[in-house]
Amino acid sequence: MIKISVIAVGRIKERAFCDAADEYKKRLSTFCEISITEIKPYPLPDNPSQAQIVSALEFEAERIIAKIPKGAAVFPLCVEGECVSSEELAKELGTLKNEGRNICFIIGGSYGLGNKVKLSGKNLSFSKMTFPHRLFRVMLLEQIYRAFTIISGKTYHK
Repeated sequence: MIKISVIAVGRIKERAFCDAADEYKKRLSTFCEISITEIKPYPLPDNPSQAQIVSALEFEAERIIAKIPKGAAVFPLCVEGECVSSEELAKELGTLKNEGRNICFIIGGSYGLGNKVKLSGKNLSFSKMTFPHRLFRVMLLEQIYRAFTIISGKTYHK
């Protein structure tokens, strides 16, 4: 069974978002093994300087890269990434599944992802809009689930 890892900077604290994420993890269990690794964000002051932000992103990048499973296809999620449709994502995941590759999605924190992380794989974007990480994690899990229903010919995605 294909393994999918999600590495996320930050934790979800709100019960509604936790419940939604848990629901999609449960649904995904029929298609893949899914794991979520949370990376503690680097502490920054309320109004950090650009240098402090860059330093924090570099620190977080080292911790993220250390958690990427060996040999996995890596998808950093960032606004600069390629926007794909649900069907295009399904095709990509289906190809990786057929190749026996595991997959790793990476969600950044408040200030995004460091360059080392962006260079570690194929950057994807869900939109040019910015989303809170707790909501985005649920959106990512839903899109992974949607992709697997498309791959398997189920009608959920319609």
